[in-house]
Amino acid sequence: MPRIGLDVMGGDRAPVEIVEGARLFLADKKCELVLIGTKEALSGIDEVEKVEVSDFLPMGVKPTEVVRRKSSSMYVGLQLLKEKRIDAFVSAGNTGALLAGATLIVGRLEAVDRPALAIPVPSLNGFTVLIDAGANVRVRPEHILDFAIMGVAYARVLGKENPKVGLLNVGEEETKGDETTKEAFQLLKDHLPENFSGNVEGHDINTGKVDVVVCDGFSGNVAMKTMEGTAKLIVTTLKNEIKKAGLFEKLGALMLSKTLRKMMERLDPRTYGGGFILGVKGLVVKAHGSSDRKAIRNALEVALKGVQMDLVEKIAGGVARVRNSRAGG
Repeated sequence: MPRIGLDVMGGDRAPVEIVEGARLFLADKKCELVLIGTKEALSGIDEVEKVEVSDFLPMGVKPTEVVRRKSSSMYVGLQLLKEKRIDAFVSAGNTGALLAGATLIVGRLEAVDRPALAIPVPSLNGFTVLIDAGANVRVRPEHILDFAIMGVAYARVLGKENPKVGLLNVGEEETKGDETTKEAFQLLKDHLPENFSGNVEGHDINTGKVDVVVCDGFSGNVAMKTMEGTAKLIVTTLKNEIKKAGLFEKLGALMLSKTLRKMMERLDPRTYGGGFILGVKGLVVKAHGSSDRKAIRNALEVALKGVQMDLVEKIAGGVARVRNSRAGG
């Protein structure tokens, strides 16, 4: 049975919402949870395995603190993952600290220089993998190529047979962007000729034009947060307009209630729970810092699916295949 570790102390709403999210997840899942937190945070929880720690990392902590504070919930969780005492680790804590910890404690996959955060976002074609979604603010062109290789492997695991990759830019023309983007364009064109579709713009992320959108973490995080804000605007506006509507409009909304609920659910960022930090030797899921219980439940769902799909092994295999083909070419 899969064992998933959960950082009870990570996130803006820790520990209460994190614990409640764990309870929601356990209500209908055949999975073992290991909750990692302080004695106070874990008090009153009897139905799961607990690992008590004496420290936790604040949301504003410097990323490198994770390797110094060995009694923190994040460090202990990542160490358990490294020792294979759990199959996956979920945290809504500081992104930089989780990335640093995953890289330095769990370790990178062979031939991966920079792990990256990959998140499937809704699109007209089902989903689009956005990578990097916030782990690496500054990157080199070769890092963007690595992100694309991992994004392609991840998209294949999720069911895309021949994933198309787009490089996020300010225009579709090959000459657009700064020097890093231009060099990355050429690397993608040379090394992923069957997958690379060229530059894409922000509005292409949700249209399904490509299956993987690759970029630096700064641009990816801005894009992701913008999409989340837009989705919240649409859902909130729709609810408010229905409340203010007349009888006939409300009857129409009632007739469409099932469709509207599905739309709202799909646009709700909490539905996706979190994203994988790809490129490390263990399954690490980063949940949103503001996660509530619903988001944490779904982040645990994401982790469980990753375990069931053997995601780490398949990403490693996908990276190796592309690396070998590049070396042979």
